[in-house]
Amino acid sequence: MRLILREEVDHLGRRGDIVNVARGYARNFLLPKRLAMEVNDDNLRIVEKEKKIYEAKLAKEKVEAEEFATTFSGVKLSFIRRVHGEAEELYGSVSVTDIAEALEAKGVTVERRRIVLPEPIKALGEFEVEVKLHPEVSVAVPVTVERDPDSAVEASEVEKGAEAAEPASEVTDG
Repeated sequence: MRLILREEVDHLGRRGDIVNVARGYARNFLLPKRLAMEVNDDNLRIVEKEKKIYEAKLAKEKVEAEEFATTFSGVKLSFIRRVHGEAEELYGSVSVTDIAEALEAKGVTVERRRIVLPEPIKALGEFEVEVKLHPEVSVAVPVTVERDPDSAVEASEVEKGAEAAEPASEVTDG
């Protein structure tokens, strides 16, 4: 079924694009949510008007996003997490929520959905996390995940306890 997109739809197209989709997808998702409309001359004119308004709005938002991106200069996030084992795996992880809260603590308020993190950070080290402020404007925020000094002490105590327990467990038949 041929439709004109009224909004940007992930993995399908942008506003004003004419796309071919399955009838069920159109009938059950795109049309009821008013994300698309059938292709005809009247609808093409309507979408062209909407597209011009949308592009003007996008241009204005882009300028605002570029101005807001300057607030990220010098922002570096650091997280201290407990680790276990020699592989230094984190007990927890650093998630989008953690990053959003840390940014807010630094005075930069960003919606969680704007933070691009395919999966939570589950290792020590330095990472770059993308914050997508606009379809054409994004900022890379450096994130460092460090070991909690208390967890290193706990790990060494556990290892000492295991070493002390080993000799006592030896049994000799004699």
